[in-house]
Amino acid sequence: METSKKQRTNKLKIFFRGLLVILGGFIAAYGLETVLIPNHVSDGGVTGLSIVGSELFGLPLGALIAIINIPFIWLGYKQIGKTFALFSIIGIVSLSFGTILFHHTPAIIQGDTLLITVVGGIILGFGMGLALRNGGALDGIDMLAVLLSRKLPFGTSDFILFLNVFVFIVVSTVFGLQGAILSAIAYFIASKVVHIVEEGLSGSKTFKIITSQPELMVETIRDRLGRSATFNEVYGGFSHEKFKEISCVINRLEETKLKEIINEIDPKSFVTVYEVSEVKGGNFRKNDIH
Repeated sequence: METSKKQRTNKLKIFFRGLLVILGGFIAAYGLETVLIPNHVSDGGVTGLSIVGSELFGLPLGALIAIINIPFIWLGYKQIGKTFALFSIIGIVSLSFGTILFHHTPAIIQGDTLLITVVGGIILGFGMGLALRNGGALDGIDMLAVLLSRKLPFGTSDFILFLNVFVFIVVSTVFGLQGAILSAIAYFIASKVVHIVEEGLSGSKTFKIITSQPELMVETIRDRLGRSATFNEVYGGFSHEKFKEISCVINRLEETKLKEIINEIDPKSFVTVYEVSEVKGGNFRKNDIH
């Protein structure tokens, strides 16, 4: 009975994830067709190449997006897994259909280049981020970058940058140099919005603190922030002295308060801070402070 209930819950989660991927595809298509493309601004990646192909040869944008992404979906299936490939198919089909649906929708912004790049980038990035957050992708160029980075001595981000430079050079042949520059700006804004949508606005950070008063520090963090912390034994590389290193995960809103606590208890503490993209398990939800 419990197993069947869990299976129903999992199926429901997958169904809602699929709906959100579809929504992400439609949002991205809306940004393309009502903001960017009518103002001769493109996107990066496969979508950017598809826009160029559509402008040059008069082919339907939706069909080009679907066709050019096929080999990249195969790469995603081989490198990441069939669930990711399935959700990516759903997302890319939604993006393709969305461009057809919104093709004759009037542009919501015209003329103001700054507003076009900002609004277009935000809408596009929100759609792409929503799809990625729920396990799918709307563009296959990232999958190619991951594969190439495994074969050659360069990082994934280096390949994404290189491949998109090539895309924007191609874009410049259709939309001109100004169009290519605006496209690059819109792509940059979209990438930042994708990051926010994937990780949330608040985000989390890990503080690692080496202090002469570890017990007092942990107790104060618990009392004032409602956060638990853990100890790790570490050794000085020069002195070989043993220390207790404190690890504590907080959200961005609590960062200033934690720094105040550290400076108050031990201003000479050695502190390192790491970005955390996701936190699961443990007692991460803070207790109420009264």
